[in-house]
Amino acid sequence: MMATDSNVLKLAPDAGTPAYRTAPHNIEAEQSVLGAILVNNDAFYRVSDFLRAEHFFEPVHQAIFDTSASLIRAGKVATPVTLKTFLPADTDLGGMTVGQYLARLAAEATTIINAHDYGRTIYDLALRRDLIGIGTDMVNVAYDAPVDFAPKAQIEDAERRLYELAESGRYDGGFQRFSQALAVAVDMAAAAYQRDGKLSGISTGLRDLDMRMGGLQHSDLIILAGRPGMGKTALATNIAYNVAKAYRSETQADGTNKTVNGGVVGFFSCEMSAEQLATRILAEQTGISSASIRRGGITERDFDKIRDYAIELQSLPLYVDETGGLSIAQLCARARRLKRQKGLDLIIVDYIQLLQGSGKRSDNRVQEVTEITTSLKALAKELNVPVIGLSQLSRQVESRDDKRPQLADLRESGSIEQDADVVMFVYREEYYLQNKEPRPGTPEHEKWTTEMDLVHGKAEVIIAKQRHGPTGTVDLQFEGQFTRFSDLSDDSHLPDRM
Repeated sequence: MMATDSNVLKLAPDAGTPAYRTAPHNIEAEQSVLGAILVNNDAFYRVSDFLRAEHFFEPVHQAIFDTSASLIRAGKVATPVTLKTFLPADTDLGGMTVGQYLARLAAEATTIINAHDYGRTIYDLALRRDLIGIGTDMVNVAYDAPVDFAPKAQIEDAERRLYELAESGRYDGGFQRFSQALAVAVDMAAAAYQRDGKLSGISTGLRDLDMRMGGLQHSDLIILAGRPGMGKTALATNIAYNVAKAYRSETQADGTNKTVNGGVVGFFSCEMSAEQLATRILAEQTGISSASIRRGGITERDFDKIRDYAIELQSLPLYVDETGGLSIAQLCARARRLKRQKGLDLIIVDYIQLLQGSGKRSDNRVQEVTEITTSLKALAKELNVPVIGLSQLSRQVESRDDKRPQLADLRESGSIEQDADVVMFVYREEYYLQNKEPRPGTPEHEKWTTEMDLVHGKAEVIIAKQRHGPTGTVDLQFEGQFTRFSDLSDDSHLPDRM
């Protein structure tokens, strides 16, 4: 076989006392894959999902694989006879002609069964060579960087190249039998049955919302929209805290951790600082208004309470990225990094209109938002986690008598509505009604007071779109001074409006 020293073709640089380290490669594996393809063209389809010509170390092997791929995809046969006419006839291959070398590859080929394993070996070695190239470039640029190339820009460039390398050519694509998908669906149903809340997804911590949605479903893009002042960020923060607080994991046989309840949360706050988010969560948990915390208008007892809760909250698996002006590519890269380093079960983005596209800022904002929402949906599927994206609504809501939001009110609504699995609106009648207070002592003021009593402290979460379940409205309790959403008490709970 070609694996013996007498038969292996020494096309690579001589390994004897080299002046430099030779890049990782395996000539025998390359010859084995090419030989298997020449004997049985079906071997090509065992490796074509992930293997490309540039993954081969030897240039002549790149040419053979590339030419074979072109012939096979064109419906022709790739054999030593058909291939040699496409390769330079004067190529010296260790004293052999092209025809002789191709015939030898075919004669000493391994079986088609081994082609996939040899192909993976070639691919892995190519990845190692690419890593060496990235590392070498980092060193060279760091030594002799252009004046206008800041170190931070070099880090981002290297990070981008590494993630592109990590995400390219993965082996896990392609078709799967329906029975596999069916088994996953049955396992999901069993897990939901055994879970405390009987949910298939991650619990939001809000009973009525969970009942309507079945929890936050893995790989879903969930849009949470509303006009300013409705409480979008407050609701997202409440959900983030509830999920992180409920986090519980189990160590598997292979040493990895599996989330069994709650989850690790990544919160991208493009608008508020991490400190502001922390203040909101402290206010929600302590019952001390966030305004009082910020102004320092608290008592010693209040401060002790804040300190005690702060100690408890330190262990929450809640990670906040407060970077402003993030591009969607940067957000995806940081989410992948968090997934690998800490684990990740839920992503929250506040809010999508503050993100940028991957390229230069475009005059066509609709097109840019389309790229952002499409990327967020792809990220949800790739990491298999729910992504909650907050979104602003257009001002046309304010011009209607009934200010309850509709799908058409979404800014750049086409792409957002299309890519989202769930679209929810936060609406508080109290917000609009309190700005219409008539003159005290008039009959109108008495009517206004009655209406205010009915809507005071109540919020509506309108589920306008849901791929996996019904639409409708869920009523929640909202305490503005604590930025806290909670379930309505049983005696004041109103039936859901369909």
